Amino acid sequence: MYQARARISGFEQEQNILVGDSQVVWDGKSYADTAIPWQSPVNGMIYGTIFNVNEQLDAMKETFHEKPYLTKPNRPVLYVKPRNTINAHLHEVVLPEDVSEVQINATLGVVMGENATRLSEENAMEYVGGYTVVNDVTVPHDNFYRPNIKNKVRDGFCPVGPWIMNKDVVSNPEASMIWTFKNDELIQVQNLTDLVRPIKKLLADVTEFMTLYKGDMLLVGVPHNPPIAVNGDTIRIEIDQVGRLENTFVHETGGTAL
Repeated sequence: MYQARARISGFEQEQNILVGDSQVVWDGKSYADTAIPWQSPVNGMIYGTIFNVNEQLDAMKETFHEKPYLTKPNRPVLYVKPRNTINAHLHEVVLPEDVSEVQINATLGVVMGENATRLSEENAMEYVGGYTVVNDVTVPHDNFYRPNIKNKVRDGFCPVGPWIMNKDVVSNPEASMIWTFKNDELIQVQNLTDLVRPIKKLLADVTEFMTLYKGDMLLVGVPHNPPIAVNGDTIRIEIDQVGRLENTFVHETGGTAL
């Protein structure tokens, strides 16, 4: 079993747990992972990164030569998932009445273990506290220059968890595989070797112009052609050596979304 940290309903403090294939040891007792009342393990700022997957960047090549872009970005392009978006393992993701479908952006979350400013690639990984699974749920859109903020910041649109796996457990996070399942059917596979900026370079480049604080989380990138989920779908995201995140999508009301 592997050491991880989690937040559990009814307990204010972060809990140390041991994680197996489908079992969790917590406070000396063994539980099925589905029996734990999980909360999001992250309570710091959440920063997302776009154009950090080569396939996504390649697909935008022609667009980058047009106005208003004219060239591809030479620095990390970030966005924020605010506190209202935070959700947890096995919790429902509620689709607002004006949303009929959402994109599933499965990604790795890098959780900071120390405050970090102006890191180098050589020391960046020393500031990482651990890793978790993230579903950056997004309303479909195609405007990256002036994106409508409401596409990414709906309530509950950032499931995270179930836990933060200690960094020493994850032998090579920059080569992690990510599998996305919809209703138990495998629908997407990613390999983090396809990142434009590997994790250590991403951390170095981001902390060149801003501080990441202990507990903050940086999403390493979102996939090209993310799959779609609608009302009633159950999405499971698995990242090797990190964990398995599962959520079901439901409408805000019993009616049909517009």
